[in-house]
Amino acid sequence: MSSRLDEEKLEMLRSWGDGLAHDPRDEVRAAGKAILMLVEEVELLHVDLWHARGPVQVEPGSEQPVTADSEVPLPADATGVRSLRDSITRLRRQSPTAPA
Repeated sequence: MSSRLDEEKLEMLRSWGDGLAHDPRDEVRAAGKAILMLVEEVELLHVDLWHARGPVQVEPGSEQPVTADSEVPLPADATGVRSLRDSITRLRRQSPTAPA
């Protein structure tokens, strides 16, 4: 899974999370719920990013339009992004099969 998360991958994660969330083992059930929470957070971050980008505009001194596909720097207080990154890092450290 070297490419970015697209809708198909998010749906696959949602499916895995849902299945694990119904496992009888506490640790597995907790992991499933964590996956579901992370998928939800990714979707909310996509919405926030879409709103932050706003309408198409031309930056002063540039003839390149800023569109919904343009890279937008995240604000210094992007705690949701940091929280998501930290959660993923913790899950990777806990998973014996996770890539390094």
